[in-house]
Amino acid sequence: MVITEHRPRVKPYTAPADQLPTTVRELFDALPPLPGLRVEVIEGTLRVSPMGKPKHQAIAWRLSRLFIPVIDREDWECYGGVNICIDGPRDTLVPDFALAPKDCPLWGDSELRSTGVILAAEVVSPGSAHDDRVIKPDLYAAGGVPIYLLIDPLEGSVSVHYEIVDELYNKKALQPLGCTLPLPAPIDFDLDTSTLLMD
Repeated sequence: MVITEHRPRVKPYTAPADQLPTTVRELFDALPPLPGLRVEVIEGTLRVSPMGKPKHQAIAWRLSRLFIPVIDREDWECYGGVNICIDGPRDTLVPDFALAPKDCPLWGDSELRSTGVILAAEVVSPGSAHDDRVIKPDLYAAGGVPIYLLIDPLEGSVSVHYEIVDELYNKKALQPLGCTLPLPAPIDFDLDTSTLLMD
């Protein structure tokens, strides 16, 4: 028995040579939607990775549920896997979870501008550990995101970075994953991370 998979043909990109992307950001802007993939521009490099394994996705979903009281209190929006354009370098990051006011400014029609985002959160996975722990805090701070939340199941910790000074987070609070982590203004909320523990 022969099983044949029929795939739709993809039309090749055929722009005139003078309209081809010349920067990573222009290449990012020219990409078609890539369902199931996370596409980011980090420090001038285009990075394409899977959206995350089921455990990773479950932690991000549980995290979003923890913020429902804050979302209701402030009348904010929450996002999972939304593109955030970092004002300045125009890097594009895709956090696992983000909070922003309903009138958050946009870059084009598909990216939130970082200066309007209140919180960006990442769930660390083996392939994203360096970016999430080292590179993204500096990018989110440079973009003016007041709070960066890092859920790190690999190290069993949760941390919050806040208070931007000279485009870097000046303060950090760290707790074991499963403990309560107080989040600073403008969120002002004690985050009980016990529901983020996965067997």
